[in-house]
Amino acid sequence: MTELAVLFSAFVLDRLIGDPIYRFHPVRLMGNLISINEGVLFKIGLPGYFGGFLLLASVAGISILCALSVYFIANAWLPKSGTLISIYFLYSVIGLRDLFVHAAPVKKTLQDNNLNEARKYVQRFVGRDAGRLNKEGLVRAAIESVAENFVDGFLSVVFWFVCGGLFAGVLGWPSLPFAVGCVVFYRVVNTLDAMIGYRNDRYRKFGFVSAKADDWFNFVPARISVLIIIAAAFLCGYDAKNGFRIAMRDRLKHASPNSGHPESAIAGVLGVRLGGPTIYHYGYIDKPWLGDGGKEMTPDCIQSACRIIQCAAWIALVFALIVMAVTDLLI
Repeated sequence: MTELAVLFSAFVLDRLIGDPIYRFHPVRLMGNLISINEGVLFKIGLPGYFGGFLLLASVAGISILCALSVYFIANAWLPKSGTLISIYFLYSVIGLRDLFVHAAPVKKTLQDNNLNEARKYVQRFVGRDAGRLNKEGLVRAAIESVAENFVDGFLSVVFWFVCGGLFAGVLGWPSLPFAVGCVVFYRVVNTLDAMIGYRNDRYRKFGFVSAKADDWFNFVPARISVLIIIAAAFLCGYDAKNGFRIAMRDRLKHASPNSGHPESAIAGVLGVRLGGPTIYHYGYIDKPWLGDGGKEMTPDCIQSACRIIQCAAWIALVFALIVMAVTDLLI
């Protein structure tokens, strides 16, 4: 039952204090390692697909080795301290509360009709050119980010933690360190995708492996997210039926194999349209629309999206705890 305590504790820590910024944050260290290894690979003439594979393998290998070394050394030095280390690592890679922290000032500044400030806040967590967005575009960008990052920053972390623990348990391996290792691997892939998963001249080939790996890791959680978001919408009093209809119709329209699932579900339950033509710093992308619209895109839609996602997170947590508890009794 240790994994249950670790997951619940990490979730509570994230909800209470969020993700603090400090020099030795595990994800920041991953980012530094990625930058160093990327520079080395380009310097030795490996800027293509093979170099991108070596980057993923080296960063993942080093990160997992370091995490597990800290776990086992701490456990050997002080019995049971590995549990605290596991809570620390899992808490460090969950990024749920930050979604709402970033979205809140966007809503407030838009309500004050301060578009310039709202653009600054939006630009902190989206890749599109926020300087060209109108009020409706800023609301849309914030909602899309909250929906998409519910999968990337929370649901996939929980999913791989549970899967790692169950897989290790079936094989008779130490389940907690294996679950932590799976989560670290996932966060490495996700961080790589955020840093080099772009289709520009530098990363089109070099970032290909990382981008595809991120698609694979998020494939199942993205599809699960639709059901969880629909359930959360029902509990929160939104149009769950329309959310399911829109998700089933529009979830595969997105260029990403995963992003369209949570975004289309949110669009449906809120009765708004997401996606559409988008201007990035590197060019214009004609994205398809998700949802029928019908309701005005207002700053309050951001708060509604956050409310649904918060409820969805609790549903996912409870379900994960039940799955781990039942399988722990059966294995």
